[in-house]
Amino acid sequence: MRAMRGVWRWRRNPLRRRTDRIEAWVALAAAVLIVLGATSVGWFAGRAAHGALLTTVRIQHQQRHLEWVTVDRLVSRTPLDPDPETSSQRDAHRRVLARWTAPDGTAHLGQLAAPRPVETGERFRIWTDGRGRVVPRPMDADTAATHAVLAGLGTTTGVGMMIEGARRMVVWQLMVRRFRRWDEEWERAGQDWGRAGAGS
Repeated sequence: MRAMRGVWRWRRNPLRRRTDRIEAWVALAAAVLIVLGATSVGWFAGRAAHGALLTTVRIQHQQRHLEWVTVDRLVSRTPLDPDPETSSQRDAHRRVLARWTAPDGTAHLGQLAAPRPVETGERFRIWTDGRGRVVPRPMDADTAATHAVLAGLGTTTGVGMMIEGARRMVVWQLMVRRFRRWDEEWERAGQDWGRAGAGS
């Protein structure tokens, strides 16, 4: 921002160097690109991600089904951790052998993790695919929107960092050029430095 203000403040300053003007204009261009370019790219990326995720939501809801399972028996396992409050022991008590029927009519029997403590003969629901295989719960629209927003923000941040990195590289090159010119000026001045009547 200081370099951007320098575009206006130093426009007629006799001490102004050409590299100062270039640095100021580069800062201005970088700010415009970050405000307009990075946010636009982020918006388009978020929108594209949202569309793709909504498609995934529709496909998952078409392919995944809630099915009732009946607990056949509890699976007895001795947990390694003696602490009854740990998750390993709680999960051990919730492992059951259950039966369910897939959407295609086939019967299934397998071990499942019950969502709560259950007894033999109780029922609960699980998500399965069309063949009755247990699958995770399908994504919902709110989750898709959240992921899309995060994708847009991440893209905006990434593009902004790239632009700022490019600006810093240009400024570094300008500083190298300034130092080189200073060295040249000092070398020329050093030939007459300390001589009587030098510069008269």
